[in-house]
Amino acid sequence: MTATLDLDPQATAVVLIDLQEGVLGMPLEPHSGEEVLASARALASHFRGRGAPVVIVTVAFPSADGPPVDAPGPPMPDAMPAGWDQVADGLAEDDDIRVVKQGWGAFASTDLAARLKERGVDTIVLGGVATNFGVEQTAREAIASGFAVVVASDAASSVSADHHEFAVQQVLPLISRVRTVAELVSARR
Repeated sequence: MTATLDLDPQATAVVLIDLQEGVLGMPLEPHSGEEVLASARALASHFRGRGAPVVIVTVAFPSADGPPVDAPGPPMPDAMPAGWDQVADGLAEDDDIRVVKQGWGAFASTDLAARLKERGVDTIVLGGVATNFGVEQTAREAIASGFAVVVASDAASSVSADHHEFAVQQVLPLISRVRTVAELVSARR
């Protein structure tokens, strides 16, 4: 049985990874882009209503010149389509913290850790795309930066259900707490 969480909204931030038009338009499993966006909106709304900051993280146009790897992805186009990097409709609000990252994780090459620590945040609730890429990497970076992490499993998805499930069942429970959005919004605070 999963333990109930008691998250202090004054010390918690919601961090949403790559919920932008170009990413949510990709085929995602086990949750569609629309499902992830609906879950992320509910999560953000709940925590905003309790005074917790919400962080909207987008990824900039990825460089075609990455490190050498054994399994490179498909070749990158010369330019991404117009609107590719726009935050999904109805997600962001004016008071949200905005971060643009260059790699998979939201902490390594940004000032996000400092911005959250200035606000007294010690725990992040994390969702986004892809579970086993940007979400998992951000969780690892958050831990290295001194934050506790809770992953909202149904506010995340990946390129395949297997990728998502492996991260949610085998990796993320070892480095964070994993809960559904329903569990998070029904917590005691």
